[in-house]
Amino acid sequence: MRLAMLGGGGFRTPLVYGALLTDRHERRVDEVRLHDVSPERLAAIGRVLEQMAEGHDDPPRVTTTTDLDEAVGGAEFVFSAIRVGGLEGRTADERVALDLGLLGQETTGPGGLSYGLRTVPVALHVAERVRALAPGAWVINFTNPAGLITEAMQSVLGDRVVGICDSPIGLGRRAAATLGLDPAQTTVDYVGLNHLGWLRGVHHEGRDVLPELLADDDRLASLEEGQLFGPDWIRTLGAIPNEYLYYYYFTRDAIASITGSAQTRGEFLLDQQRQFYAAIETAPSAALREWDRVRTERNATYMREARNEGEERDEDDVQGGGYEGVALAIMAAISRGEPASLILNVRNGTAVPGLPADAVVEVPCTVDADGPVPQPVSPLEGHPLGLVQQVKAVERLVIEAATTGSERRAVEAFALHPLVDSVTVARELLRGYRARIPLVDAVFRA
Repeated sequence: MRLAMLGGGGFRTPLVYGALLTDRHERRVDEVRLHDVSPERLAAIGRVLEQMAEGHDDPPRVTTTTDLDEAVGGAEFVFSAIRVGGLEGRTADERVALDLGLLGQETTGPGGLSYGLRTVPVALHVAERVRALAPGAWVINFTNPAGLITEAMQSVLGDRVVGICDSPIGLGRRAAATLGLDPAQTTVDYVGLNHLGWLRGVHHEGRDVLPELLADDDRLASLEEGQLFGPDWIRTLGAIPNEYLYYYYFTRDAIASITGSAQTRGEFLLDQQRQFYAAIETAPSAALREWDRVRTERNATYMREARNEGEERDEDDVQGGGYEGVALAIMAAISRGEPASLILNVRNGTAVPGLPADAVVEVPCTVDADGPVPQPVSPLEGHPLGLVQQVKAVERLVIEAATTGSERRAVEAFALHPLVDSVTVARELLRGYRARIPLVDAVFRA
């Protein structure tokens, strides 16, 4: 099978390729086409993959290209992990919001809306080229904001676009393991949007064992989400929130922590990325070792603003990953009939009452040769339903603004987001992002 990886010069590519190297099935990926707008990044990651493949018999063949049509033509699967505007854009996403006293984060809050505005046009172009050159392909979307971008691409490719994120899968896995259970022997009740969901049940042998975890201070404290939110707040909710809900439940704390740091997350990653690519150019023979070192450092400092000073991530989470396993499970289920149960971003249908049928939601799914099918979940109620409805309305306004060039819809999106507290500030946000990020400005000049 042929796999196209868009954003192939990025950090996730070796994770996926490493997983491909372990797949020995006769119907496996034997050709990988990496696409990126940067030849330099492609060359660097290409060296990492070469070194990963050493010692493996018949590893997947890798080619690189900066031509999108060449990458997707004839592909059976397309992984999209693009970053429109690069990390420079991310730093602006963060700083424009912080300068106005708002949360500066990549996907949650105004920064995520800016990211979505400039990414939707590119994602739609990708979808159109896939439709023209690989009409039978499945697109597995890693690109953030994942739910928003998946929904935009589905307007072109329908249900053949699936969004993935490792956050909810990791949460379910950690909850089961904390209870001493094999995650593979449990099912979870999880529902929401990308980076906005709640784990409401962990079922084992016909019984929901999540209440046992919620009642146990020691076990909750050992869970990463227990450290983020605290046992009392988790018990108040009666569910374990996705880690990104920290930015909604502890907004002031997050803003204070970020503004009190020498760098935003984007600025840290931008410096790290520049050093990484420079190091590989200087010492290409050490490319894999350098990538692994940087990957570990990135994971260890993930969501650092949500942890107390000196508090470190659990080693399993530092080494974890997850995207690559989900992506390969989807491919195996579709291409060779190996059914899988995964939490995915898919078209809602009737899975989540209170949201439009064509809205993309993040829910447990079964996946087989026909693709993912969302499984029934208990309805959202109270504040989770209201929050999900509000954020989904904002996401749809972003898609409309990005496809029509409507400043009015863009201001409306910013103003209605729960983490933006004024229409006046919403207008300032749009002006700031247009001034700092040419690709955002271009959306309204087309």
